Amino acid sequence: MSDTAFPRTDRRILADDGDALRFCSTCAFSQACLAEGMDKNALLDLHVLVEHVGPLHAGDHVFREGDPFEAIAAVRAGTVKTYVVDRDGHEHVLGFHLPGEVIGLNAIDGHTYPCNAIALDTVMLCRFSFPKISVLATRVPGLQQHLFRLLSRDIGNAALLAGDWSADQRMAAFLIALSRRLAARGFSADRFQLTMARTDIANYLRLAPETVSRVLKRFQDEGVLKVDRREIELVKRAQLEALAAPILRH
Repeated sequence: MSDTAFPRTDRRILADDGDALRFCSTCAFSQACLAEGMDKNALLDLHVLVEHVGPLHAGDHVFREGDPFEAIAAVRAGTVKTYVVDRDGHEHVLGFHLPGEVIGLNAIDGHTYPCNAIALDTVMLCRFSFPKISVLATRVPGLQQHLFRLLSRDIGNAALLAGDWSADQRMAAFLIALSRRLAARGFSADRFQLTMARTDIANYLRLAPETVSRVLKRFQDEGVLKVDRREIELVKRAQLEALAAPILRH
C-alpha cells in the first residue's frame, strides 16, 4: 500500500465518538447494529476493529488505485472523492462520499483498490479491517445485509447517471440526492455547501463545466435556487424533485 494510504494519527485530536453506549452520530454501521439490538457496550469487538484516521487535508489520498485491499473506511467528517484516470490521463469522477458513508466497498471482489480516493477538505475516517468485519458480520446478520445494501446503492447510482438525461435533470438529481444524504445524517436538507469543485461536479454528471455553471445560474434566475459561491439553498424544492424524479425514481 502506498505511504499515503490510510495514514495513522494521534487519536487525541479527533472528535468524541459518543460514549460507552452511543455510537458516533455519523457512524456508518450504527443503524445495522442497533437494529440487531446491540449498542456499543454489546459490540466491544466492533470498537476494537475501528481505527481512527485523520485529519487528512485537501489533496491527501486515502488510497490509490492498485493499493492492496485491506480495509474499508467510513467518513466521519469532510468529503472524499473517488475517481479513476484513463490511459490518456483523463480523470473520471466516480462519486463523492459524505459523513456516514463508506469507501472501498468496490474493492471487495479483488485484492486491490480499483480507484483512487482523495480528500476534498479536512477529512476524518474510521478504518475497518475488512477480514475482521466480515467475521463480525456472521455474528450480526444485519451488518452483512447493510454492506450489501451500500454496495448495491453505489452500483444503482452509477447506472442511473449513465442514462440519457438532460443537463437540468442531472443537476437537479445531484442536488436532491445530496440534500437527502445530508438530511439522513442530521444536516440541513435545504441549505448546504458544495464541498466539491464545479469541474468535479461536471465530470461526475458527464457535463461540461460551463454547462453546470449555466444550469445553476438559470436555476437561480428562476428562483429555484439561491447560490452564494459554494453555498446552495433549495428554494423551490418541489420543482427540483420533479426534475430529478426520472433519475432518482423515488
